[in-house]
Amino acid sequence: MENLIKKINDLREKVVKTKEVLGIERKKVQLNELNFLMAKDDFWKNNDQAVKVSQEAEFFKTEIDRFENLEKEIRNLEELAVLSGENEGDNIYNDIEIKLIDLEKEFEKLEFFLLFSGKDDDKGAILSIHAGSGGVDAQDWAEILERMYLRYFEKKGFQVEILDRVPANEAGIKNSILKVNGLYVYGNLRSENGVHRLVRISPFDSEDLRHTSFAGVEVIPQIEDDGAIKIEEKDIRIDVYKSSGPGGQGVNTTDSAVRIVHLPTNVSVSCQSERSQHQNKEKAFQILRAKLYQLQEEKNQADLQKIKGSAGQGTWGKQIRSYVFQPYQMVKDHRTGFSSNKLDEVINGDLDEFIESYLKYLLKNKNN
Repeated sequence: MENLIKKINDLREKVVKTKEVLGIERKKVQLNELNFLMAKDDFWKNNDQAVKVSQEAEFFKTEIDRFENLEKEIRNLEELAVLSGENEGDNIYNDIEIKLIDLEKEFEKLEFFLLFSGKDDDKGAILSIHAGSGGVDAQDWAEILERMYLRYFEKKGFQVEILDRVPANEAGIKNSILKVNGLYVYGNLRSENGVHRLVRISPFDSEDLRHTSFAGVEVIPQIEDDGAIKIEEKDIRIDVYKSSGPGGQGVNTTDSAVRIVHLPTNVSVSCQSERSQHQNKEKAFQILRAKLYQLQEEKNQADLQKIKGSAGQGTWGKQIRSYVFQPYQMVKDHRTGFSSNKLDEVINGDLDEFIESYLKYLLKNKNN
């Protein structure tokens, strides 16, 4: 039993060290401050700010609770091991050993957070999908990717809002912009930044020929409107137009959609998810600030791949990941070399293995 007690103690020490690295005690203080704000009578007067504070409090509480629950389970198991005095091979000994294995697996899930070393990893993200080369197949592929990410967000418990979505004429979509909130959203999603390549027998080809098509995915962190990114009125052009997507008669017959062009950088953003032109403008400015922040980060770090990665035009030679439907089934990340033949699972949102391999790849290159 002494050997088993030592293993339990080793696990407890690992949890303590991991909490220190992740700043769990600091997050407890922040959570108390957020709870104090939420207890005020006028908390919901500013609905947008209230929702944001509530979400942040929920994220902190989720992370803190998982560590505290794990520590409690470890303490209980240690007490049971000390009091039982059983020998190896006895029933109680075996039960404790099985429980320890379960707790070690839970710790591995929490230890995954250590891979989030970027300064923006704990932020929400704005994920954009754009159909690239490949015609109608590329547009269909963009919609498949959109569905894949929506299912991934659902599995992770992330909250998502569609800011802009332009359907294609024949099938699929031309582009889609998603705002995603949750625990370490940007840290997870930055692995998806780049060109995604599809190889399959095209359902739109009467001769059943195999086609290759591309879609670009861009991921940028959400940022606070703290005045750090200043947008001068003279530097922007604002266009309004009718919404091209579903949303009811009121949306499609009024000029509610908004496009903002930042003239110095030629960055263009749009939003048409709301019925109100004013609300669409606010959300478009959120995206624009995030994109300008991204450009500033790239300039400051003199590294164009630091945040934006290889996102850009969806063309051959720039892909970060390939999804092969025929003649065999495989998904391969060209940066890390990690591959999986579980194509159906990946397309249905099982991305954790690819995300983890990419984060470990970044950490390894950082340490080398």
